[in-house]
Amino acid sequence: MAGEASSKDRSADAGDAPSRPAAKSRLARLKRRGLRLLVWLRRHPWLVASFGFVSGVLSFVLVERHEGVARAMAVAMLAGWLLLVLERVLDRMLKRRFGFGLPAAMVRYLTQFTHQESLFFALPFFVASTSWNSGQALFTALLGVMALVAIVDPLYFGRLAKRRWLFLGYHTLTLFALLLVVLPLVLQVPAMASYQAALAVAVVLSFPTLAGAVSVPRWWRGVLVLALLAALGAAGWLARLWVPPATLRLTQVALTTQVDEARKAPTQRLGSIEAQRLLAEGLYAYTAIRAPLGLAERVSHVWLHDGEEVDRIELDVAGGRAEGYRAWTHKRNFPADPRGHWQVRVLTADDRMIGTLRFRVD
Repeated sequence: MAGEASSKDRSADAGDAPSRPAAKSRLARLKRRGLRLLVWLRRHPWLVASFGFVSGVLSFVLVERHEGVARAMAVAMLAGWLLLVLERVLDRMLKRRFGFGLPAAMVRYLTQFTHQESLFFALPFFVASTSWNSGQALFTALLGVMALVAIVDPLYFGRLAKRRWLFLGYHTLTLFALLLVVLPLVLQVPAMASYQAALAVAVVLSFPTLAGAVSVPRWWRGVLVLALLAALGAAGWLARLWVPPATLRLTQVALTTQVDEARKAPTQRLGSIEAQRLLAEGLYAYTAIRAPLGLAERVSHVWLHDGEEVDRIELDVAGGRAEGYRAWTHKRNFPADPRGHWQVRVLTADDRMIGTLRFRVD
């Protein structure tokens, strides 16, 4: 019986033996074809750039009209990033099993393609939610510049990729922006928790850059790197006021003395109001906030008189309506002399601005 088992084992091994060289041969052919395709793409770099730009425009159109499609795209973006993260693991597996790894040119173009798709996917969300009269405009403009760099090969490969620290910063900020869109859109994570999670990922990804930049004696190098990471996290948290809440935006706003509760709509819209009427009737701040389906968000209406905060009223909104979730706050307790310039800032739970209503009291 032992000899029979041994004979079966040998026959099985003999049957498997030809399959491995055949598999290696097929993979080698695929590798050669892939390299020829990459060489051709390098001769025609405008194709990759055009594809990234067109897909970005399509993302904007589809995201506005079909939220389910946007979620599918967001998952695809994350899959591309997962492939980048596992690139070294896949390379070692291929080398161990087949004797060759991933071509360096393929990895470079995969990285560029992922940057292009991520930035062009996220950019429409930030453009729609940015308060352009605030520091948020700088962040969104920076993302726009990064998107342009991603589709211009001389800038991307000739300037950016050759500077390791700058490239890693670009890489980290791209993923940070994408997560600010994907987490609320796909997982219904509120704005503040999304920002905290995206910032944590950015800080972790910054570790190799900081560790390589610090060249002090080994015994306290780790302490310094950790201190720098903590400082980076604190700076990122303080800078949140300059980052738009990517998936939240105002679709309708109004200041009014009355709201039709049956229609959930303002009866009139005011840009100014007399002091006596304001003190007698109070004022409603009416907002419709667009949010992804299933997202529950806490926002605040912050009332400011001549730049000073005088009241903060919290309310909960729920996502899903294309016209935005309609909510309002009614303020009656005004100063004895309310004349001057007023603002109602609509803020997220972490004080990031969704929008601003302005009016004057005469």
